Amino acid sequence: MATTAIDIKHLKMLARLDLTPEEETKYSKQLGDVLAYFKLLDEVDVTGIEPTSHAFALENVWQEDVAQPGFTPEEALMNAPKKRAGQFAVPRVVEE
Repeated sequence: MATTAIDIKHLKMLARLDLTPEEETKYSKQLGDVLAYFKLLDEVDVTGIEPTSHAFALENVWQEDVAQPGFTPEEALMNAPKKRAGQFAVPRVVEE
């Protein structure tokens, strides 16, 4: 399989990477090899195969939304450091 030529100087500029000349040579070959593998996909006969976004059919995996008993207001506020009128009291964050 032939390695695809990569303009590593352009890629490193786009990615804002600082590569040594040795790294440029190494990564250029590695990226070229990856792209060459992608070219193998052009050889696969996909005639009559419908395009999909997933390899397997997706189904809703969520559980049914069923209401369940929750905390009472007293239980919810039990460990609150500050409370006021049955609610959590928090410091003011908006200045007038």
